[in-house]
Amino acid sequence: MSREILILVDSLAREKSLDVNVVYESVEAALASAMRRQLDEEGADVVVKIDRSTGEFSGFRRWLVVPDEAGLQEPDRQEIYSDAQEIQPGIQVGEYIVEPLGAAEVGRIGAQVARQAIMQRIRDAEREQILEEFLQRGEEIFSGTVKRLDRGDVILESGRVEARLPRSEMLPRENLRNGDRVRAYITSVDRESRSQPIIVSRTAPEFVRALFENEVPEIEQGLLEIKAVSREPGLRSKIAVVAYDKRIDPIGTCVGMRGSRVMEVRKEIGEEMIDIVLWDDEPAQFVISALAPAIVESILVDVDRHSMDVVVDEENLPKAIGTRGQNVRLASELTGWQINILTPEQSQQRQEQENQRLSQLFVEQLDVDAEIAEILIDEGFSSLEEVAYVPVEELLSIDGFDEDLVNELRSRARNSLLVQAIETEEKLEEAPDLREFEELTPTLIAELFDRGIRSRDDLADLATDELVEYTGLEPEVAAELISKARAHWFEDGAEDSTSK
Repeated sequence: MSREILILVDSLAREKSLDVNVVYESVEAALASAMRRQLDEEGADVVVKIDRSTGEFSGFRRWLVVPDEAGLQEPDRQEIYSDAQEIQPGIQVGEYIVEPLGAAEVGRIGAQVARQAIMQRIRDAEREQILEEFLQRGEEIFSGTVKRLDRGDVILESGRVEARLPRSEMLPRENLRNGDRVRAYITSVDRESRSQPIIVSRTAPEFVRALFENEVPEIEQGLLEIKAVSREPGLRSKIAVVAYDKRIDPIGTCVGMRGSRVMEVRKEIGEEMIDIVLWDDEPAQFVISALAPAIVESILVDVDRHSMDVVVDEENLPKAIGTRGQNVRLASELTGWQINILTPEQSQQRQEQENQRLSQLFVEQLDVDAEIAEILIDEGFSSLEEVAYVPVEELLSIDGFDEDLVNELRSRARNSLLVQAIETEEKLEEAPDLREFEELTPTLIAELFDRGIRSRDDLADLATDELVEYTGLEPEVAAELISKARAHWFEDGAEDSTSK
């Protein structure tokens, strides 16, 4: 069989345009698989080496020497140290006991089986080489033609490489046919797949980003950057851009002369509407830009809840919210902030409610009358922390506040905060389950504790909208948190099923 191997390797290397060493390694792996099958021990560690000049091959089985205390995790390919010493005195942990295997071990199963195994290994090597050549081009977008449909998915072909476009990753109402030219974003590569190793998407936000990067050379030149993308595939996208050269208009550059650049992108994604907005490192300004074309009257930032109350007039309300909430939803996704759209009347009502809450807080915690509480609110104080720790001069500057009153207010505020901290710590100790979730701050855990939510199961029983209401977390974060809390239900169920 040695001469056959030389001829086989040479012909396959030429026919498949493969490196001869890759072919040899594939043949060696195939022969090892054939020997392993003959031994009837699939876990055996069998190695085959081929003499590149004669085609003669030799096979051997080996066992890894492991420490006695480790035990045999893989009995078919391991030997404990004490037993190994009896077989081969002086051998060390980490070395191999080797047993030669003859070529006859292959002959017993027949040359045909060996050839089939070799051909399969060669096909795998060829597929890997083709894939590697494609990936080395570093392209994010797969451009190909529709080869066929497979259970709703579309199989794309580009040269000798195939990609799978799942039905779920196609644009709404998209109807692709054989021969259609298609571009899609590469989302993952599965090197072990024997069908289509590349998975692509036409709905991913990254697809819009990659299309603009192809159309706008200033991005590649480093003069312009797309900082964020949000998308409702087939309907609307928002992209946030920033220029690093003051001479460049980032929005105009992405739009192109007479809209040429943005139109090329839209053609590729089913004429999807695209809003291009200015990115800003100031979150409030970024949100204002993201809500375009709506005009914002005012904005209130809540850093703790990572949310913003945005006030717009009645005329701009439909623009800010968008059709079925699309505009505010995309703006929220783009900026990473929860955005609440309010009319001036709603804002006024919410402000009055907040002032009432603050007044009650100051009256109860500082033991002052409503008049002093109102003065603090009018001066912009919105928490006990501010009363306790702002510079003394800031409180003394308030009309009617003398040094004695200021010192007393600061002392009461600090005492109240200390009591709250002790109470919060006690609640944390009584709710150890909740401390495992990094999304929950001590303050949020205390709030949940007061609502009777004190364990993982209590958290898991909540609906997403309830958790959002109680904590102010974004819906996506709240949903993920509840899923984490419920995970142990399924793990426990699986263990019970296994034990049965």
